[in-house]
Amino acid sequence: MAEEKFVCLSCKKRITNTLGTTRFKCPNCAKSEIIRCRHCREIVAKYKCALCNFEGPN
Repeated sequence: MAEEKFVCLSCKKRITNTLGTTRFKCPNCAKSEIIRCRHCREIVAKYKCALCNFEGPN
Protein backbone atom coordinates (compact mmCIF):
# COMPACT_ATOMS: atom_id res chain seq x y z
CA MET A 1 0.00 0.00 0.00
CA ALA A 2 1.50 3.34 -1.09
CA GLU A 3 1.78 6.26 1.32
CA GLU A 4 -0.64 9.06 0.56
CA LYS A 5 1.21 12.28 -0.29
CA PHE A 6 -0.37 15.58 0.71
CA VAL A 7 0.66 18.75 -1.12
CA CYS A 8 -0.16 22.38 -0.26
CA LEU A 9 -2.61 23.78 -2.80
CA SER A 10 -0.87 27.18 -2.80
CA CYS A 11 2.88 26.42 -2.88
CA LYS A 12 2.77 22.76 -4.03
CA LYS A 13 5.18 21.63 -1.28
CA ARG A 14 4.73 18.20 0.26
CA ILE A 15 3.25 18.58 3.74
CA THR A 16 2.94 15.00 4.99
CA ASN A 17 3.63 14.92 8.75
CA THR A 18 4.27 18.67 8.93
CA LEU A 19 2.99 20.70 11.90
CA GLY A 20 0.55 23.55 11.33
CA THR A 21 -1.05 22.20 8.18
CA THR A 22 -4.77 21.96 7.54
CA ARG A 23 -7.13 19.94 5.34
CA PHE A 24 -10.75 20.92 4.78
CA LYS A 25 -13.51 20.68 2.20
CA CYS A 26 -14.00 23.61 -0.17
CA PRO A 27 -16.27 26.15 1.56
CA ASN A 28 -18.20 26.65 -1.68
CA CYS A 29 -18.82 23.19 -3.19
CA ALA A 30 -17.80 20.91 -0.27
CA LYS A 31 -16.51 18.35 -2.80
CA SER A 32 -12.82 19.15 -3.24
CA GLU A 33 -10.30 18.94 -0.41
CA ILE A 34 -8.19 22.03 0.28
CA ILE A 35 -4.77 21.32 1.78
CA ARG A 36 -2.69 24.19 3.15
CA CYS A 37 0.78 24.35 4.72
CA ARG A 38 1.55 26.44 7.77
CA HIS A 39 3.54 29.04 5.84
CA CYS A 40 0.84 29.68 3.23
CA ARG A 41 -1.77 29.97 5.99
CA GLU A 42 0.39 32.51 7.84
CA ILE A 43 1.01 34.69 4.78
CA VAL A 44 -2.63 34.30 3.65
CA ALA A 45 -1.63 32.90 0.26
CA LYS A 46 -4.46 32.44 -2.24
CA TYR A 47 -5.80 29.01 -3.19
CA LYS A 48 -8.28 27.91 -5.85
CA CYS A 49 -10.67 24.95 -5.76
CA ALA A 50 -10.03 22.60 -8.68
CA LEU A 51 -13.71 21.76 -9.05
CA CYS A 52 -15.66 25.02 -8.67
CA ASN A 53 -12.87 27.65 -9.03
CA PHE A 54 -13.66 29.16 -5.63
CA GLU A 55 -10.77 31.37 -4.52
CA GLY A 56 -9.80 31.93 -0.93
CA PRO A 57 -9.03 33.16 1.58
CA ASN A 58 -11.57 35.94 1.27
